[in-house]
Amino acid sequence: MRSQEKRRSSLSANLKIGICDPGDSKAIDNCDHSFPFAQASIVKPWSSAHNIGTNFHDAGSARGTNNSFGLNINVGGKAFQIDSHIAARYPITRLGKLATWADPVKKLDLCDDFSVQRNEYFFDRDPMVFPCILHFYHSGVLWIMDELCPTNFVEEIEYWGINLSYSEKCCRTLFMEHQDELKEYLKIQKELQVELEPLDQAEHFEGQWMGEFRKKIWNLMENPYSSIPAKIIAIMSSVFVLLSIVAMCLSTVKELQDLNINGKACMEQVEIICVIFFTAEYLLRLVATADLCKFLKTVLNVVDLVAILPFYVQIIFEHFSEEADIHLHHEDIEKMERVGQLGKVLKIVRLMRIFRILKLARHSTGMRAFGFTIRQCYQQVCCLFLFIAMGVFSFSALMHSVEHDVPGTNFTSIPVTWWWAAVSLSTVGYGDTVPDTPLGRVVAFLCISFGIILNGMPISILYNRFSDFYAKLKAQESPPTVKSGTEIRFKARARKKIAECCFPYSERMR
Repeated sequence: MRSQEKRRSSLSANLKIGICDPGDSKAIDNCDHSFPFAQASIVKPWSSAHNIGTNFHDAGSARGTNNSFGLNINVGGKAFQIDSHIAARYPITRLGKLATWADPVKKLDLCDDFSVQRNEYFFDRDPMVFPCILHFYHSGVLWIMDELCPTNFVEEIEYWGINLSYSEKCCRTLFMEHQDELKEYLKIQKELQVELEPLDQAEHFEGQWMGEFRKKIWNLMENPYSSIPAKIIAIMSSVFVLLSIVAMCLSTVKELQDLNINGKACMEQVEIICVIFFTAEYLLRLVATADLCKFLKTVLNVVDLVAILPFYVQIIFEHFSEEADIHLHHEDIEKMERVGQLGKVLKIVRLMRIFRILKLARHSTGMRAFGFTIRQCYQQVCCLFLFIAMGVFSFSALMHSVEHDVPGTNFTSIPVTWWWAAVSLSTVGYGDTVPDTPLGRVVAFLCISFGIILNGMPISILYNRFSDFYAKLKAQESPPTVKSGTEIRFKARARKKIAECCFPYSERMR
């Protein structure tokens, strides 16, 4: 049995009135501050083991009125009684030790206090759980109530020295499942709290170089609800992201490729302006952060870095490409191959600009909730992909074995049939490849049915997680409540200014 942690004081803790030594000034002070004097009249005197020597004879007479073979238990203010012989059947438990031990000093170590007059042991524990403990001593079976907190229940039975194995197997299985669900829930809440934990707290910037100034910059760039300029910067960031994506898409249109301004393509100039804004935004965050290691490991900051790196990598590759073109000769085939490979790498680098759309996740609660949902449900998602792979391999093999003897069939091999199986499992059905035999159509029907069932499995899990995470993120990102009298009141102030400008003071006095 593990050592018990220090518990908080009970709401109905035992109160000792009239037991302080008059000669002890410290005790008098403690007694004066232990309970409000206005309520002292409603508390009955408590004769505890503190004055056991003076009330020894009274205790003997008190035992005569009570059951000498029973244990009087007071748990959190509620009185219980149990027969000593019943408690002694489990001598390793706390009540079993209380019934079998003869040394009164050792018994006092088992309880929180002892009333000599009433011969009652006091335990500062949860009185809602103790009926289950009492039922265990009478029946030998530990009841588990569904409405009790699993963590509190385990703590209580460990205090009383009762093992969970005394419960029925069915109840124990359900209880352990409930306990695992609670642990998983607490784990997710902890990770979500870490995800939402802001770095703009005062203690993060205390003692650092230019801490106050860096904190203001960080709130300006990271917390849109901190001020109006911060909100404007957040809106500008989203606008520049959308502008860069639109410019990248329009740059592939042939009619717009010939549109030049000062010798450069119009879309290329828009790209340069957007990259300058993204670079300044990233550098300001990098300089103002209080924890550089955590900043570099954050996913959103990695996305910001990936959004601006392709532009500078493209400039470097174009520079090397121009140098290669200058020294290129028609007979130098090896250099031509290098230039071709350089052009392929440059196309891949340009394609990486599409990741800029992920920058919207910084200011989009829905995208952040979706990413957090995928991270938390990665096991279910991986299991879904495993089922898809199994279905593709199984149905492609069946379809090939049924259709490969048909003249002019498209199912010439199992790898070629993979495409048909993947399209059918996703219930898209392009119709470019179809079976010709009745048995092949039966296989296709089974494949489509399996795909419908497979696609419907993870929807409930992902949707419930997503809605839960979205609600928590939205509650965390909502602006703080504005105190009365501190609102901006833009419309009222605007009307007042217009009235002052349009109507002179003398006319308004009339």
